Amino acid sequence: MLSTTARPFIEATVPVLLANGEAITRHFYQRMFHDHPELLNLFNLGNQASGGQAQALAGAVYAFAVHMDKPTQIGPVLDRIAHKHVSLGITPAQYTIVGRHLLASIGEVLGEAITQDIAAAWDEVYWLMASELIAREARLYQERNWQVGADWPEVVVLAKEHASEDTVALTLGGVDGVALPSFLPGQYLSVAVPLPDRALTQVRQYSYSNAPGEGVWRITVKRVEAGSGGPEGMVSSRIHSDLQVGDRLSVGPAAGDFHLREGMRHVVMISAGVGITPMVSMLQHIARMQPQRAVTFAYATSDAAHFPHRQEIEEGVRRLPHASCHVWFEKPDPTMPSAHPGRMNLDELGDLPHDADFYLCGPLPFMQQQRRSLIAHGVDRSRIHCEVFGPDLLGELQ
Repeated sequence: MLSTTARPFIEATVPVLLANGEAITRHFYQRMFHDHPELLNLFNLGNQASGGQAQALAGAVYAFAVHMDKPTQIGPVLDRIAHKHVSLGITPAQYTIVGRHLLASIGEVLGEAITQDIAAAWDEVYWLMASELIAREARLYQERNWQVGADWPEVVVLAKEHASEDTVALTLGGVDGVALPSFLPGQYLSVAVPLPDRALTQVRQYSYSNAPGEGVWRITVKRVEAGSGGPEGMVSSRIHSDLQVGDRLSVGPAAGDFHLREGMRHVVMISAGVGITPMVSMLQHIARMQPQRAVTFAYATSDAAHFPHRQEIEEGVRRLPHASCHVWFEKPDPTMPSAHPGRMNLDELGDLPHDADFYLCGPLPFMQQQRRSLIAHGVDRSRIHCEVFGPDLLGELQ
């Protein structure tokens, strides 16, 4: 809990730091990478270039400062961040590095406005947040029997197939045929991909797109093209163009608090674009293990050519007597005349089962829109589960 001494300084300066948050965190990253260039391998350079990572760091620290006394609000966010950190192999020692440079940047950007008392108050906030995350991450590492700081294990690419026009599915197996450990349907895997031309390794997270318990893993990777305000995806381009069957990849532990809940409650899966991948895993698991479970599968994309794993999904729905599939195409496609035209509109599904669990994955604006729609339909917020990739992990607070 924040000390009574620090609290008034935090309450008085949160608006100032929020207004200067991006400038502070950009300064922080430049400062830290100058002193610790090895940490470049931990951070997504695309998000660095776009400014998304800087905004996310500022938002996380300031959100914690505002909501730290509201565990029901801040707890799910801390869990989500902890899972992301575990997927990257973050160590407790790295919190010391981040804290030192972040607090130094606050002082260097804002200058004399940051008094010794204000600096001490924000140092206290940072370490309260860091301590919470370190404890949560320690539990997650222990559950996975994962040695923090050790070299990541390798897997081998067993198959590489096109899942749609802009996605490839990689089937990964254990070296020497060893069966890979299971995961929860909906979780994701971190993959470390060397970029020799940059003398770097970059880590990306991809949802498992097969059912757990098969002894192999499958991930589905969309090629990120240049445009729409962002650069070409360095890692996705390398996976699409250069990775071959027989190549090896270093991987992190299974992670993610977005996963299928136990029980037989009705499941409503709502996704767009490559956000379909965790839903494929959930659907396959239900078809195999819970064939009497009710499922509503809702998906939006541009057209049939950009519908990953379409045949698998249609087959999975056919195997379930209490399942239905609803698809929206932005462009009309004669190969699927049953698709709704335009963007997803949940009103077209009719009455939604309020006692269901709702799973959302896709671009952040899409999830925010569908979440608002569900709440307007009377769905309790506790039944809505969102997967947020990229630097913005604060969906529940927005």
